[in-house]
Amino acid sequence: MFKNITFLLFVIITFLSSMSLNAVEVKGLYQASIAINSQNSSDRAKALKKALAAVMIKVGGEKSVLDNPIIKKSLNDYRLYLNQYRYEQKNLQVADVRGNEKQLFLLASFNKEKINQLFQEANLPLWGSLRPQLLLWLVDEQGLTRQIMSNSSASNLPFMVNEFSAQRGLPIMMPLMDLTDANEIKLSDVWGRFQQPVKDASSRYLAEAIVIMRISNSSLVTSDYNDKENIEPSNCGLLCAQPQIKKQNYVLDWSLLDWNLIKGQQKFSQLYQGSSSQMLLQKGLSDITELIYQRYALSTTSQNDFVIEVANVDSLATYVDVFDFLSKLSSVKSVTLLSAKAEARRFNLQLLGSTEALLASLKLNKKLTQYIDPLAKFDETISEKSAETLVPIFYWGN
Repeated sequence: MFKNITFLLFVIITFLSSMSLNAVEVKGLYQASIAINSQNSSDRAKALKKALAAVMIKVGGEKSVLDNPIIKKSLNDYRLYLNQYRYEQKNLQVADVRGNEKQLFLLASFNKEKINQLFQEANLPLWGSLRPQLLLWLVDEQGLTRQIMSNSSASNLPFMVNEFSAQRGLPIMMPLMDLTDANEIKLSDVWGRFQQPVKDASSRYLAEAIVIMRISNSSLVTSDYNDKENIEPSNCGLLCAQPQIKKQNYVLDWSLLDWNLIKGQQKFSQLYQGSSSQMLLQKGLSDITELIYQRYALSTTSQNDFVIEVANVDSLATYVDVFDFLSKLSSVKSVTLLSAKAEARRFNLQLLGSTEALLASLKLNKKLTQYIDPLAKFDETISEKSAETLVPIFYWGN
């Protein structure tokens, strides 16, 4: 009986650990959804140009790609890259300041091969489709009222988060704020940005990165707030068709918690000030996206070879799976089998970018796990020169 229970616990633990895949393969990288006022030709032309710009940012990861002369020229020639477009009405969570309960969007898709070729010509980095999952704890403070946002909240902020997630290709989820969350976390813990309680409550979501974001029109607004320093856009970037009518002072800040890429430290943002909470939300999410992008971006110009060994290739089927997996990695241009000895297979990978970008994407996927010998650093027979030429060993797991 005891053995059966022990075995059952082992199976459960193994199953749960296999679920801890906190990366998401992003679909629709070459599609964009743009808010639009009408279906007339003038509005459509402007929206299609914005849609192509949105795709360029989504694929490139940074807004600065739009400053490249080759990319900038392509925006004026958007018809050359357009596959198709259509219109869609989306329901808002609550009516906007004009009383509108719906927003018209133009959905456009563009040619993947042509856009990738543009990035190669422009010598710009690409961001692969495998991207880290982000959990966003968003607290909205309105006067004396604070609320942790979820997708079911009576606010357009979650709608904006979802639109931004699709627009920039960064998987963002918000807490459910169900009974489990209510028992695990207090609003004051999130507002106070207390790391441990938030980490504990976030564990159920298996996210790669945890962000606390606060938006306030009261307690965070400083007395020396200056309207001249407002972030006052003519529109809400790629997501909003019209400027906001209601003028009110807002402040936003965010912190990045226990993200393994910053070695467990908590990173705090600057204060964002402006008269549009939605614009501030977009700005904060954009800065977070570019911070994450810098870890995973792939260079189109820095091609180099990286040799790895997979130690447990015990059948032809496994070899095919491993080879196919390596070939499909966005950071890998080509794969060549170098040698086969017993169950070990050695591959040469021609990379687009650095080995760090490859290893980061492998950590997200977790199908290939690198073996690190804990005693290697104590082995005096390994000189520094020979250590640099050691081939990293990986194990394949389905």
